[in-house]
Amino acid sequence: MAAAGEWWAEACDKFRSARTLSAVESRKDPESEPYRSKYSARALLQEVKQQLSAAEEGGEARLLAVRRAVLEYELGVNHTDTEELSAGEEHLQRCTQLLQPHRLSPDCVSLYIQAQVGRGPGGSPEGALGAVSSAEGRWEGDGNPPLDPSEHFMSEEEKLTDQERSKRFEKAYTHTLYYLAQIYQHLEMTEKAAQYCHTTLKRQLEYCGYYPVEWALNAATLSQYYLSKQCFMESRHCLAAASVIFSQAGQVPSAEDNENEQDQQDLRQRKAEIARCWIKYCLNLLQSARKLLEDDIGEMDSFRQMQLKAQRKKQEDENENDRKKAVLFGTSDICDSVLAMEEKVSSVYPLDFQEAREIFLVGQNYVQEAKEFFQVDGYVTDHIEIVQDHSALFKVLAFFEEDYERRCKMHKRRIDMLEPICADLNPQYYLLISRQLQFELAETYYEMMDLKVSIGNRLEGLDSHTIKKVNSLAQLAIKYYELFLDSLRDPDKVFPAELDEDVLRPAMVAKFHIARLYSKLITSDSKKQLENMQTSLEYYTFLIDYCEKHPDAVRVVETELELSKEMVGLLPTRMERLRAKLGPFV
Repeated sequence: MAAAGEWWAEACDKFRSARTLSAVESRKDPESEPYRSKYSARALLQEVKQQLSAAEEGGEARLLAVRRAVLEYELGVNHTDTEELSAGEEHLQRCTQLLQPHRLSPDCVSLYIQAQVGRGPGGSPEGALGAVSSAEGRWEGDGNPPLDPSEHFMSEEEKLTDQERSKRFEKAYTHTLYYLAQIYQHLEMTEKAAQYCHTTLKRQLEYCGYYPVEWALNAATLSQYYLSKQCFMESRHCLAAASVIFSQAGQVPSAEDNENEQDQQDLRQRKAEIARCWIKYCLNLLQSARKLLEDDIGEMDSFRQMQLKAQRKKQEDENENDRKKAVLFGTSDICDSVLAMEEKVSSVYPLDFQEAREIFLVGQNYVQEAKEFFQVDGYVTDHIEIVQDHSALFKVLAFFEEDYERRCKMHKRRIDMLEPICADLNPQYYLLISRQLQFELAETYYEMMDLKVSIGNRLEGLDSHTIKKVNSLAQLAIKYYELFLDSLRDPDKVFPAELDEDVLRPAMVAKFHIARLYSKLITSDSKKQLENMQTSLEYYTFLIDYCEKHPDAVRVVETELELSKEMVGLLPTRMERLRAKLGPFV
């Protein structure tokens, strides 16, 4: 086939025009005709395809097949872009079939990879990866990178340099890895998805083939995977890199500038989303440390704390070795910035209040940053979730605080941020969130009551002020537990005979805690005390009766059930003694 003939020059011109229409002119298409340029490009590609079919193959059948494959690929992408997915898949499939005998040859491998990726689930991503790995080894050996698909419709003078070919091939390889990450994520093979995502992000940095905002969001998302595996060093590194790369997108513009307002809004949102990932990092690190340090009753295990502090130097050395082994991001021009960002927050478990407070403050700063965008007006659910995370940061910091008064103040901060939201929220539209807030407020008041009792006991007795405070906190805890339980009732205010699995444990815990709270109310009025004991007995009995009717519930509340049975055995005797003191008229 005479590639230098007039028909061939005309075919090349049409091919170039089609690519320009698709890549450049299509961005200017009006909303009324969003695919106008794409359709024009498709018509040109079809004309070139007809010209190829009419050409005499001569001794160059293979060359003709490869050029047909290029056109099938371009038509497949075109149909996919215009939402004609079935037709797009057919063209891409024909492309891979034409290339199959030559898929690892230098002039075909790059096109084969891109066609496989473009086919989506219908293609063979692992096959594409195998092809690119083989091709990579081949051209690294002889120094000749594979041809770019566009070169099949270029004259010799227009062919790309080896440097440009290499750059485009590396981009195709990276895109294949990114595609594999998505496939594995879809298949819920999270570990493989994370590996491919990490490699993709690393290569994008190495070859400068990324958009800063998109790269930063992907890195921040990957950090949450590492967080789920308690790989805090890797998670922090992803977040630090995300923050550094995001800054390349420029300063987030002020809202007063109306130019490109949507772009500004998007930037502010992405910045807030990365901040939320940082919040989760700080919160998870603190909560994991708490699990490591707490004893059987949820307080600090001092002996365990001393052991871990003694091991700290060894742990730091091991972390340094792990860092050297870890697959980290970064090229020389951003490494220093990433390391500086990492130094702002630890990646090792905090072992005392001061260390915990440093992590807490970083998390709290990101809370404020996230709330700047996710405000309650317009982003109700997001705003409340951020406030809940803020509350959780205070809760876990309180664990490290030895002074009970200061611990109480931390819980009061939680009350102050959660209670107004709970009061303003309409349960009709936000039932799940309302329940979460009610239960958390009840638990927080309960915790504060226990702390006030402990403080009073240390002072060798409860004075009238402390008694009043303890009763007030207990009654507020009961109020919110009851609000939570009322939310489970049907429209006729009837409590369900059988609870759904997702609310079974919180409902039983609420019943158990209300029973305990009534028994802790302090009063000098013996008759009132007897009433409180009777109410407490009723709540304990409810829990026991429910578990007898629904044996599957036992495994969910084993500890509470055991204690309830114990109290049901003790309370009647105590009540009889109190009645005896009050006389026959009670």
